[in-house]
Amino acid sequence: MCGRFAVDKDTNELIEEFVAAGGDVHDWAPSFNLAPTQQVPVVIESVKTGELVRRLETARWSLVPGWSKTLASKFPTFNARSETAASKSMFSASVKSKRAIIPASGYYEWHTDPATKKKTPYYISSPAGETLAFAGLYSWWKDHAKADDDPTSWNLTATILTSDAVDDLLDIHDRNPVPLPRDWWGRWLDPATVGDQDFVDAAVEAALPVASGLEIREVAPLPHQGEGPELIRPVEKAAE
Repeated sequence: MCGRFAVDKDTNELIEEFVAAGGDVHDWAPSFNLAPTQQVPVVIESVKTGELVRRLETARWSLVPGWSKTLASKFPTFNARSETAASKSMFSASVKSKRAIIPASGYYEWHTDPATKKKTPYYISSPAGETLAFAGLYSWWKDHAKADDDPTSWNLTATILTSDAVDDLLDIHDRNPVPLPRDWWGRWLDPATVGDQDFVDAAVEAALPVASGLEIREVAPLPHQGEGPELIRPVEKAAE
């Protein structure tokens, strides 16, 4: 799974990297400690005034389908299992035509010692410092308690797809996000491509070389507050 991640680039840098138009990005700023239900940057494509537009938006990190009566969910929706997303009512409509890329500098994962139950955090990122493009899904949720012309009544929400962990990560966790290679960005985002389970499986397969080449380093426990770059500094091991 992926329960915390980092983005070290500002919105202008992300717009340039993903060749996207500037959407409604509010006053979002880089953070090294993004958590579920917070606003995170997402790249989506949709038809605006008859033209397909790729844009950067911010979304609530926990997907809520349009049919839900509440924005809060009874169970976690910040991750979606790639193996079942196309068949789950929570995610199936998004798999078909509302797919997103969630940019990330890296993400955190915790290894739990089976004997002591101690959790050790690791930061996982590209060794070259490249931005990761996590395969994601998005959905718009409307708050019907607000007036139809109230712009705050619409909430963009998103989730990150996960798959079985690649061999390099199995010692830490049994799941990892799906980091799309660059030649899959346009294909994944295109709403004209009707997504199904075969399409998702192909994306997971294409992501394997990226996921297998990531750098893993132990870091200090994450604080509840704080979002600076010091969070990804490697833990210095004591000399034996």
